[in-house]
Amino acid sequence: MKRSNILLAVCILASLFYWYIDPAFVDKFLVFRGADFPQGKFWTAVTAIFLHGDFVHLIGNMLFLYVFGNTLEDEVGGAKMLVAFFVGGILSFILSSFFYGPETAMIGASAAIFTIMAVVMLTKPLKFSWLFFMPLGLVAILYLLFNVAASYYAVDGGVGYLGHVIGFVVGFPFGISWSRGGWARNLLVVVLILLAYIFIATMLTSVLSLLSSFV
Repeated sequence: MKRSNILLAVCILASLFYWYIDPAFVDKFLVFRGADFPQGKFWTAVTAIFLHGDFVHLIGNMLFLYVFGNTLEDEVGGAKMLVAFFVGGILSFILSSFFYGPETAMIGASAAIFTIMAVVMLTKPLKFSWLFFMPLGLVAILYLLFNVAASYYAVDGGVGYLGHVIGFVVGFPFGISWSRGGWARNLLVVVLILLAYIFIATMLTSVLSLLSSFV
């Protein structure tokens, strides 16, 4: 069984335990808070990665983990995929606490998955996903831009957009180191694809607007 799929299974089991078995225990001992970390609860930077707030949070993350995690594991191996996942998740929690405050509770694999997404963008950008119906490099950069915008405009809703961006940035050194075909070239390819999609979307919008004026 692939290690990315094992991570997926652990996320599901841990979240179900959180929701239905003992939420009080999980909140006290397994959720990450910056204030608890200096007091010795180092493990929460790992355990909190596997916890999710609700079904929508869980299923969204698991779809991305399945697609990007398996792609990265096929490209660089399970061990390196795990390194990127855990380093991204742990660092994102720690660094995010400086922005969100030490008492803010943090859970979820989102930032760890964003780290994997960044690595995939720099190592396997043209891998096409039928789930997202576009190359994975494009999926990664689109979600990065969305989270950068959400962070800049301080979009609320209980989502750690800045943490996602931090996770993505953490993935760059791994992607640069593990890229076989040249990370700079792969990044350029992603940017060019993004510009092409923007151009196509703009043209289609203009055509539809023009057609609607005749109706």
